[in-house]
Amino acid sequence: MSSEAKMVDISPKEIILRVAEAEGYIRLKKDTIKKIMENEIEKGNVIAVAKTAGILAAKKTSELLPLCHLIPLENVEIDIKVEEEGVRVRSKVKAHYRTGVEMEALVATSISLLTIWDMVKKYEKDESGKYPYTVIENIKVIDKIKNES
Repeated sequence: MSSEAKMVDISPKEIILRVAEAEGYIRLKKDTIKKIMENEIEKGNVIAVAKTAGILAAKKTSELLPLCHLIPLENVEIDIKVEEEGVRVRSKVKAHYRTGVEMEALVATSISLLTIWDMVKKYEKDESGKYPYTVIENIKVIDKIKNES
């Protein structure tokens, strides 16, 4: 096996529907969650901006991950739910192509979560400027479909 990095040749594979869903979670302070729910975050509507960032990120995946193929995405859905102790992000990506879209779903989820952190970091810092409570966790692929019909 070569030690060189190389893109996998997918040209022999058939074009079929590929769907992937990923999810992740950001734990936040209760006061921050309340501010998100009441749209009191200084930088704007956290949910709307995080969804937009996730969609954009999915479309840019091949620019961020050097061995990913550029995939013509047909749909990216970002679902964001504010929960009692944080915010859950779920991304669903669809494309008819020769390779899967798991990385696009993972990148969409990750960037949505990072966008949330960026927008609320002012409220999450402690008196020394650190983030003892805030954490992004459990980013994972939760579903993957290959459909030849």
